[in-house]
Amino acid sequence: MNRYWSPLLARLHPYVPGEQPTSTDVIKLNTNESPYGPSPRVIAALQAELDDRLRLYPPPESDALRAAIARHHGLTREHVFVGNGSDEVLAHAFQALLRHDLPILLPDISYSFYTTYCELYDVAYETVPLTDALELDPADYARPNGGIVFANPNAPTGRALGLADVERLVRASERVVLCDEAYVDYGAETAVPLVARHDNLLVVQTLSKSRALAGLRVGFAIGQPHLIEGLLRVKNSFNSYPLDRLAQAAAVAAIEDTAWLAETVGKVVATREQLAKDLAALGFDVLPSKTNFVFARHPQKPAAELSSALRAQGILVRHFKKPRIDEFLRITIGTPRQCEALVSALRGLL
Repeated sequence: MNRYWSPLLARLHPYVPGEQPTSTDVIKLNTNESPYGPSPRVIAALQAELDDRLRLYPPPESDALRAAIARHHGLTREHVFVGNGSDEVLAHAFQALLRHDLPILLPDISYSFYTTYCELYDVAYETVPLTDALELDPADYARPNGGIVFANPNAPTGRALGLADVERLVRASERVVLCDEAYVDYGAETAVPLVARHDNLLVVQTLSKSRALAGLRVGFAIGQPHLIEGLLRVKNSFNSYPLDRLAQAAAVAAIEDTAWLAETVGKVVATREQLAKDLAALGFDVLPSKTNFVFARHPQKPAAELSSALRAQGILVRHFKKPRIDEFLRITIGTPRQCEALVSALRGLL
C-alpha cells in the first residue's frame, strides 16, 4: 500500500469501465452506447450556447433541466435531482440515503459500481442471488434491510421486472429502495408512476443510453421532495456546479424531443430482436432482453475464447470474469450492419 494513501484506499475495488479504443476502425459493441447520434435539436442547443456566457458559472440547481424532466413525467421540479451522469446521482444516493445500521440488499449479479460505492461510503451490504434463470425474485428481499438497490432492467442480464414486482420490492423495505432505470426506454416499464404513493422510492435514469448523450454525462433521480432534498444537501456539500452550461442545454433538448427518442429506440429494439434470432440460430442461449444489449452464451465455446477471437477481428464485446456469468458475452446493439458483421464473424468462429 502506498504510505500516503488513506487506509480506505487499500480496501477499495474500483469499477472497471468498458474499453474505449482510440482506433476508429473497430466495431464497438462493448459499452452499451447508442449506435445513433443525439437529436438534431441537441446539436442546435449546444451551438446556441457557444458564446460569451461560457465565462459564467452554470445555473447551480439546473432549474430548466429539472423543470423539463418534471414536465416529461407529470411532476414538479421538487421531485427531480440531476447530476453528472447517473453514476454521480447513484453515489450521492448511497452517501445520503443508504448508510444505516442494517445492510442494504443488492442482486449478486448486477451493476458492479453498487458494491464499489458501498466500500467507498462504508455502506453495509448483502448480495441476494438471482434465480437459476438469472431473474430477480422479490420474495428473496422480504427480510429486514437498510434499503434495496437494483437495476431494472438488470445489467448485465437484460431481464426486467414488471411494476407489480417493483412495488413488492418497495414494500419490502422501511428504508430507501433505489430503482436504477438506465435502460428502461428499451422496453421496460418505468417505476416513476409509483413515486406518488411510495415515499421511500427513488428512480434513477440516465441520458447516456437511449438519448445518446454518453459524452455529456447527465443523469437524474425522481422521488418525493424529502429524498431530493437529501441528495441536494450532499451535492451542495460536494460540488455545487455539477452540470455545465452545455450539458444542461443539450439535456433539455434531448428530453423534449420525444419523437427522436421513439425513432432511435425503435431501431435499436428491431435490431436487438433480429440479433437474438441470429444468435439463437448459431446455437447461443440468449436471455430475454429489455435493454440495448443481449446477454448470450454458447454451450460449446468458452466466452473468453470467443471474446478474444472477435477482438482479433476488430469486434469488441464485453466479457465478465465473474462467478455464474463467466460463460456469457454482453453484446451491445449496434447498427444492423455492425450486428450482421458480428454474426458473420461468429459463424466463422463456430
